[in-house]
This record gives sequence, structure tokens and C-alpha cells, in this order.
Amino acid sequence: MIFGNFSGFSEFRLLGFSEISHLHSLLFVVLLSLYILTLMANIVIAFTINSDSTLHTPMYFFLTQLSCLDVCYLSVVIPTILETLMVGTVSISKTRCAMQMFFFLLFGVAECFLLAAMSLDRYFAICYPLHYTIIVSSRVCRSLVAGSYICGAAVGLIHTLITFSSPLCGSAIDHFFCEIQPLLDLLCGNTFPRELQVIVVAVFAILSPFLLILYSYIRIISTILHMASAESQQRAFSTCSSHLLVVALFYGTAGSVYLRPKYTYCASVDKFLSLSYSLVTPLLNPIIYSLRNKEVKEALKKRWRKTNLVW
Repeated sequence: MIFGNFSGFSEFRLLGFSEISHLHSLLFVVLLSLYILTLMANIVIAFTINSDSTLHTPMYFFLTQLSCLDVCYLSVVIPTILETLMVGTVSISKTRCAMQMFFFLLFGVAECFLLAAMSLDRYFAICYPLHYTIIVSSRVCRSLVAGSYICGAAVGLIHTLITFSSPLCGSAIDHFFCEIQPLLDLLCGNTFPRELQVIVVAVFAILSPFLLILYSYIRIISTILHMASAESQQRAFSTCSSHLLVVALFYGTAGSVYLRPKYTYCASVDKFLSLSYSLVTPLLNPIIYSLRNKEVKEALKKRWRKTNLVW
């Protein structure tokens, strides 16, 4: 009811991939396969870490939270994409559209801040190793995760209220889910104040944790370069490389969507970028962490051997 009184439209039409309708069947099979694979990969990583006592450290606690976030993040968007590929144009109620935007932003922004928390964890582990267990306690870890979700909920609520409290002059969304940029195209009159509000919130949600990550890694690299042995340097770099790859993937695609003015918006490009950070990044995260992390690989092998013994 909150969102139903803001304009004369009670529902929207998601156009999806209407420009490539001849490829819908192929895309459906590919995306469904990738969706199932991504869910399985993230669930396996989270289960493996929780079941192996040697991995009960802050770094792997954050990795478990990242896997859970990716599962939630993915499940907000992919079912709607699959629906548009099955039936073409999909009708979606205004309330459902608003809820989809809210949860998508909640999980997306929470991931931004969680990646920043993971960089802080690496910063204290490498720069203050003797005080690491005192500084990064389990209580601090839980507080950082809770703070990530609170920031995500706040940004999601602000963006959703800004977008759906404005008069709309159309109901056809040229996208496969309720994304901010295509909804801005439907606003009536002068949209600049709304665009500015979106950019300001995006700067807080995307740029501020990124700057924290950047600062952490400047200090980390400086500390590593002053280490005495090459072996110590290599070990320190190896604990950070996976996280840096994940940060580059996530921020590269998300920033290109939200930190740009509306006049540069292109529906086809935006769909590709949205698909990248909503599907490809959650798929690559567990692969990057499992393939580049010796401890995770050992835990996976141990779990696999136990499973084979049971069978």
C-alpha cells in the first residue's frame, strides 16, 4: 500500500531481453545452469568452512558471510531474469518491484562494506600481527557484519523511497529486474535532483568502503615491502591476492553502473554490467578463494574424502 499511491500505475512491465528474443531459450539454459552452479559453489564453501575447525578464524568467518551474501544477492535477481526469458515481458506489481530493489541494494551494499571489513582484517593481520587476535575478536567480526547489513538496509530504503515517491510517466522498464537507472528513465519532469540523490548515496555506499580498502592495501603493501625475507612477503601477498581480485570484479562492474550520470546510460550495456555483478561475480568468488587458497583447498579435499568414506 505504501508504494501503490505514488502514481497511476499499479504494476510495471519488465521488457527483459526483448531485443534478442530469438536467444531466450539458450540464455535460459545457460543462466539456470550458472545459477545452480553458483548456489552450489557458495554453499559448499560456507559449509566447508563451518565444518572445519582449522578455518574458524576471522578471515574465513568473513568469507562465509560473503558466500551467504552472494546466495541472497543472486536469488533476488536471477529468478526474475529466468521468468522474463520464459515468458518474455513480465508484469510485476509496484510493491514487488520496490521490494526487489530494496533487497538487491541491501545485499549489494552490504557486500561493499563486507569487502571493506575483509580488507581491515588483512590490514590488522599483516600490519599488527602481535595484536591481531585482540583487535579482531569474534565480537568485532560480528559487529562489522551487522554494520554491513545495517548500511545496506539504510541505503536500500533511501534509494527505494526516493525512486518510488516520485511521479512516474511510464510503466515499461527496459531491464530484466527493478534496477535504479531504468526506473529513473520513467520519472516525470526534471529528474536531476533525484539523479543527484542517487549519486550521493552511491558515493557513500560504493566509494567510501572502496577508499577504506584502498587505504588498507596501501598500508599492507608498505608493510610487506619492509619484511625481511622474500618468503614472508610472498606469504603475505598470497593472503591478500584473492580478496583484491574479488574487490576488482565487484567494484569494477558496480561502480560503472552507479557512479555515472544518467545521460551516459545505455540499456543494453547496463543489462550486461548488471548481469556481470549479479551473476558472474558471485560465481567467481568461491572459485577464486578455493583455487588460490591452500587452506580452503585442503579443507575441501578433506571434506571430499570424508564424503567418499560415508558412501
